[in-house]
Amino acid sequence: MARESKAKTATKGGSRPESGGKSTGKTPAPSQQAPGGYDILFKGDNIELLRGTIRHHIMSFQGRDPDRAGNEDSYRALSYTLRDALMYKWIKGQKSLYAQARKRVYYLSMEFLVGRSLTNAVINLGMQEPLHQALKTLGTDLEELQSCEEDAALGNGGLGRLAACFLDSIATMGIPAYGYGILYDYGIFHQSIVDGCQVETPDSWLRTGSPWLYERSHFMYPVQFGGRVHSYIDQEGRYRSRWVDTNIVMAMACDMLVPGFRNDHVINMRLWRAKASRELDLESFNAGDYVSAVESKVQSETISKVLYPSDDIAEGQLLRLRQQYFFVAATLQDVMRRYRKTNVHFEDFPNQVAIQLNDTHPAIAIPELMRLLLDVEGQSWELAWDVCVKTFAYTNHTLMPEALETWSVDMFGSLLPRHLEIIYEINRRFLLEVAERYPGNLRRIQEMSLIEEGPVRKIRMANLAIIGSHSINGVAELHTKLLTEHLFRNFYEMYPERFNAKTNGITPRRWLLCCNQELARLIGEKIGMDWATDLDKLRALEAFADDPEFRQRWREIKRLNKEKLAAIIKKRCNGLEVDPDSLFDIQVKRIHQYKRQLLNVLHVIRLYQHFVAHPESTRPARTVIFAGKAAPSYQRAKLIVRLINSVAGVINRDPRVAGRLRVAFIPNYGVSLAERIIPAADLSEQISTAGTEASGTGNMKFALNGALTIGTLDGANVEIRQEVGAENIFIFGMTAQEVESEKRIKSRKPIQIYEQNPTVRAIVDAIAQGAFSDGDRELFRPLVDDLMSENDPYLLLLDLESYLTCQDMVGEIYGDQDAWTKKSILNVARMGKFSSDRTIRQYAEEIWGIRVE
Repeated sequence: MARESKAKTATKGGSRPESGGKSTGKTPAPSQQAPGGYDILFKGDNIELLRGTIRHHIMSFQGRDPDRAGNEDSYRALSYTLRDALMYKWIKGQKSLYAQARKRVYYLSMEFLVGRSLTNAVINLGMQEPLHQALKTLGTDLEELQSCEEDAALGNGGLGRLAACFLDSIATMGIPAYGYGILYDYGIFHQSIVDGCQVETPDSWLRTGSPWLYERSHFMYPVQFGGRVHSYIDQEGRYRSRWVDTNIVMAMACDMLVPGFRNDHVINMRLWRAKASRELDLESFNAGDYVSAVESKVQSETISKVLYPSDDIAEGQLLRLRQQYFFVAATLQDVMRRYRKTNVHFEDFPNQVAIQLNDTHPAIAIPELMRLLLDVEGQSWELAWDVCVKTFAYTNHTLMPEALETWSVDMFGSLLPRHLEIIYEINRRFLLEVAERYPGNLRRIQEMSLIEEGPVRKIRMANLAIIGSHSINGVAELHTKLLTEHLFRNFYEMYPERFNAKTNGITPRRWLLCCNQELARLIGEKIGMDWATDLDKLRALEAFADDPEFRQRWREIKRLNKEKLAAIIKKRCNGLEVDPDSLFDIQVKRIHQYKRQLLNVLHVIRLYQHFVAHPESTRPARTVIFAGKAAPSYQRAKLIVRLINSVAGVINRDPRVAGRLRVAFIPNYGVSLAERIIPAADLSEQISTAGTEASGTGNMKFALNGALTIGTLDGANVEIRQEVGAENIFIFGMTAQEVESEKRIKSRKPIQIYEQNPTVRAIVDAIAQGAFSDGDRELFRPLVDDLMSENDPYLLLLDLESYLTCQDMVGEIYGDQDAWTKKSILNVARMGKFSSDRTIRQYAEEIWGIRVE
């Protein structure tokens, strides 16, 4: 990387709105394709014009004869056609924003799990029918073209999917906002299952480019690393610092457009791609050292290569820290550029800018904004800190102390020396305030300090996010309660006005209207389509819950979705055939011990043993479906994946349970696969240990599609029960308070449960004695030891008996299809609270200070 003593921005601020920029192809002007502009093209009655535009893009973008184009060419041409319309709307919107000088929201997230952009654009533009007709004349089908798109590998799990739902709601509600993150070349990984084991290979989603990305090469910012701090006293006698002799990496903006639902509002997700500040070291090249000549470029661009580098080694930790600062530094330069267009002073900054930190990953933004205000803009500490606190808001997504991000002081200081100085000064001033409020309370000072003292001194990023933000929110009522009573109790007692609850939500456009179109159509026939933007209107479905004809149609749609999923399972799971008439019992999410996929497996083993011992049993047939990825370095989670597949192998080969029980693990779980799985679910497994899941959004997606939930009183399950009614959800296990108490007093030990309950003993023994590992008693020994440990933090055996009893109730009620269908209808009807539109309205009005019309 090139050495530079001072970073200079590579862009120039101006008064014109952002538009244009390098794209993956040259887009003809609207008038060239559709006289009168895109408003005419997308009114839905210009099928021939739409067809002609797609053909034009096949020729001009793909360089292909439209009469010989394949699905891949047609997919790209259609994407460019829709992208043109989105850009047309976006430019109009940006002009309006600048004219009105509206406050803007910047949503900072390390993940955006957006899925397929084509699907979203078609739904939100309301183009399904005209596109079906236009594509039919071209000899292709919309569903076939949608399958050509790779899922954007910009996230891993719930954090990224929540961010994507939020952007959809922000656009739909007309809020002036931007999403900011990193354009990863590779996602977390592509998952295959080989001999029952998870195998990871690179997820190169951009190997052929994406028609949805605009490369904005004229928005390129320098990001500094390393170097040293030069301190001096300025002419007014004030202490000043300059960060010098740094290594420079360039951040290039790449935009993806996010349309609102059936409106003219389009926002953009700006993703940063790392570029070398110098492409080639000519001196090394001329000397014949070709490796060194491009080494700087390779090292620089590694920053945006992969999502979640392995953090079990120092190199991975350092890369992760570099990623976080890289995207934050570029983002704040972009924010400053916009603010500087119409403002000179910074007192008004919080009235024009709101920055939401999605978890602790972007918390470095707080010292970075302080650095910009102090060192670049020459502001006083007092003003800079006041601006920071009023600008930033922090969303916490975890209840587990070990998941709160910390960084080694030494590592942090070597990479970001000026920021370490600023953090020390923030901490010094803050601890003086703590000492004044709580004199003599050294323990409180130690717990609240930004610096964790120990053999390795660490910076507590969650503490920094709390101190530097005016709002700290949990993502469910229970989550927020536990944050304020336990994890952040000291901070809550000091700043009670800063803490609030914002229960997560999901976008009904993606998670019902798009992924379950037959059900959406049936609902629309009965109550209209206004629920797509006002989910509370689903309440009108309650009137049809006892209607026999409506129930029958409801069941027919569910079975159709199960048939589609059965076909996917057969294709992806080595020809495994499952019965669409069986109960589809589904758990799909990141593989983690606290999510307790292992508890689910224990029930599967119990069912297997029951059906073998009681062939006359009248329990309904069941298909148990798993999907999810385990982090590559998370050995316990990978062992759980292997156990699931080993149990599935034994069960699926046993003729004694044929037609009664099947188990499937569908590999490479992602958004597009979720859209096929969720509509087919009868039962949704949300079984984390109470007090560990912040909220969950999978629970909401399943319920919105008519699945009944089996779960603990954890995260948003608590509020789902409140909304749908206790009789329409299956709740088991200890509460969060009981879990906390049990961990302290240990009134029941796993060995006691094992010895006293023959059913539990038979399940555990089957694993321990090698029934699912060809007699190998050592393969799954670590999992058995976890189950039997008195220190099992997830309390699996302590909740197992309650879980098995609850599953028996599930089977009984599923046997009465009328009763089950009524509960399914009522679940959908009462999901209004869990729209991300409601969540975003609360963020806007209660945190960002923006009134939503």
